[in-house]
Amino acid sequence: MQHFNTIVLGLGAMGAATAWACVQRGQSVLGLEQFSLVHTLGSSHGHSRIIREVYYEHPAYVPMAQEAFRHWELIEEQAKEKLLTRCRCANIGTTHSEIIQGVLLAAQQHALPIERWSAQELRRSMPAMEVPDDMQAVVEERAGWLAVEKCVQSMLQLAEQRGATLYKKERVISWRSLQHGIEVTTDRDRYAANKLVITAGPWASQLLTELDLPLSLMRQMQLWFKPPKENTQLFGMDRFPIFIMDTPAGHFYGIPQEAGPGVKIAQHYGAPELLDPGQIERDFKEDDLEAIRPFLRNYVPALSEAPLAASASCIYTLTPDRHFVIGLHPERSNVAIACGFSGHGFKFAPVIGEMLADLLEGRSRRQTQQLFALNRFAK
Repeated sequence: MQHFNTIVLGLGAMGAATAWACVQRGQSVLGLEQFSLVHTLGSSHGHSRIIREVYYEHPAYVPMAQEAFRHWELIEEQAKEKLLTRCRCANIGTTHSEIIQGVLLAAQQHALPIERWSAQELRRSMPAMEVPDDMQAVVEERAGWLAVEKCVQSMLQLAEQRGATLYKKERVISWRSLQHGIEVTTDRDRYAANKLVITAGPWASQLLTELDLPLSLMRQMQLWFKPPKENTQLFGMDRFPIFIMDTPAGHFYGIPQEAGPGVKIAQHYGAPELLDPGQIERDFKEDDLEAIRPFLRNYVPALSEAPLAASASCIYTLTPDRHFVIGLHPERSNVAIACGFSGHGFKFAPVIGEMLADLLEGRSRRQTQQLFALNRFAK
């Protein structure tokens, strides 16, 4: 068997970042991916992902977001690729909505600069948006979007350049502890390592059956719309920044037209929860527009009849509280786990890679001990 310091199972965003973090620490690294190295079957694709600092989900994410910005800039520099585009983010909702209350709490706890817009100011600053008078926006300047496929590709290339071995189209069948390490069996070969990292996204439960983690999956459609010619100027990033919106019908988000094949509009959550990646319908269906068209009619009328320019399915791997799972296996201190990123983890990938590398060296951060702890779901 080939022997490595560390084996990483799954080379999406988190696995790519972990391989990069471990190889920088002088480790020999094997990365195993069951599909192509950058593919559209998991969670790390779709032209763009939002990155933001004033984090409504929990104030504990703010330092991680700040660190993530620094990491992405470093990866850009080393990979010589444009990965991060800076753009304002408007967090929109009513005074007592989850998003508004969350961003105000994060801004207060971390002394973050924000701007508050009334509904009238929002309509003036984002003329494509129509919002009722009881809504407002909390606007942050330290935000933007990441070119998602280029991000994953760049981290994989940097890891390979430093000596990592990356195998694609090789499915992991099982892994087990040995007296002095770990053995991984695939549909091609067997490998040995001192340490193991499992970053398998929607397939994590299949590799961690003994932990019985309460993970579920959700199919999310990413949709891009082509604005009418007479309204194209309304959807550039200067007049249509990134937005995240809390509405009576659920959460929705948008990304300006510079980030992809059109204006990206999608719902965040709101779909049935599933248990098996095989249950995910990959292709676009007409009823994927059922939630989006009413949203556009109510809030972005200039796109209400716009043709669909592109679509892509994406899988969320959800935890019950929508926070991540990051930690060491409870029975094997040389196995680190990261999963359950619940549709908002991509931006943190290089930070999570460092956190996993730290865990395998015997160091942990407060978030992994509290907010992301595996044992918080113990029955």
